[in-house]
Amino acid sequence: MVGWCGWVKLFHLGNTVKALLQRVVKASVMVDGMVVGKIGRGLVVFLGVAQGDTEEDARYLADKVCNLRIFADEAGRFNRSALDIDGELLVVSQFTLLADAKKGRRPSFTEAASPEQAEPLFNLFVRFVRDAGLNAETGRFQQHMLVEIHNDGPVTIALGSKDRVS
Repeated sequence: MVGWCGWVKLFHLGNTVKALLQRVVKASVMVDGMVVGKIGRGLVVFLGVAQGDTEEDARYLADKVCNLRIFADEAGRFNRSALDIDGELLVVSQFTLLADAKKGRRPSFTEAASPEQAEPLFNLFVRFVRDAGLNAETGRFQQHMLVEIHNDGPVTIALGSKDRVS
């Protein structure tokens, strides 16, 4: 997995569901030595839920992830979405996307939703993705996971649910 130290500044988007997408040729996630999720071509979605996030935030972000055109067409241009290529998603809960490392040397996670608030929105996001027609595998909420990613490109995109343009 990629080192996160250089990305702390990138993710200070205020309170918002955050997703870090990585385009992959394949990926898997293991818990306690067992594979719990595995995909072929598609996206790994690291998903962090902030305090105050809503069903609307989960719906918006799921739609954005499913339809974001980051797969190449015949001309090599980013013109195809995960839906267009029948891609798969591996969705991994990651509260550390909400880290605030502005002060001191230890990140603060005060913007992250509690597990009781975050897990239902995480599950809702996964349901919205599946309802859109994509196969979505997941890691395990609040578990230590080993994620194996075979980046394609690499292509890495950061999204926030409050980044909507009117």
